[in-house]
Amino acid sequence: LRARSPNHQSENMPSHDRVIQRTASVEQRVEAIQAALDARGMNATDGVEELDHLAQEEWIPQNGARVVARAWVDPAFRDRLLANGREAVAELGFTLPKHHRHLVVLENTATVQNVICCTLCSCTAFTIIGLPPDWYKDLEYRSRVVRESRTVLREMGLDLSPEVEIRVWDTTADTRYMVLPTQPPETIGWPEDKLAEIVTRDSLIG
Repeated sequence: LRARSPNHQSENMPSHDRVIQRTASVEQRVEAIQAALDARGMNATDGVEELDHLAQEEWIPQNGARVVARAWVDPAFRDRLLANGREAVAELGFTLPKHHRHLVVLENTATVQNVICCTLCSCTAFTIIGLPPDWYKDLEYRSRVVRESRTVLREMGLDLSPEVEIRVWDTTADTRYMVLPTQPPETIGWPEDKLAEIVTRDSLIG
């Protein structure tokens, strides 16, 4: 047998000179990219701060709640909303990005329950109903609500009778959806601002 050098390392022995680098967190990677863009004069920090302001202060579910409340008290507005959602919400001062070419408003009734999803990612009409909640982005929701809509809604607290038809709407590249919930009968006659307070983000999703 050939003698081994004392410095020779067996393939089965662990290496003591291997450098193990810790993987940076998502936050650290974002900060690094942001810093690199800022260094090149692209003002990424200003853009991030602006988006944060929009997400926290302007792209909020209260916008959709105002739309719903107006539809509940104004039948003519409701008709316009169902005919052309994008134009109708503009009457209240709300706009959509250019690539959201269509806003389709889905009216719930005593016999029809609408629910929206985005099977490819997690798109919503975010300027109207706010950024999507975590459960909406979850792969399990996105896949199961299409195949097991009644079961998924029951697990989320909405137990519908078998007579109610469930319609699932999948967001496309240029079409966004918003659900128009059924007005609770005990709220008939309430003022518009009070009605808006009871409309939740989840009800706008379905």
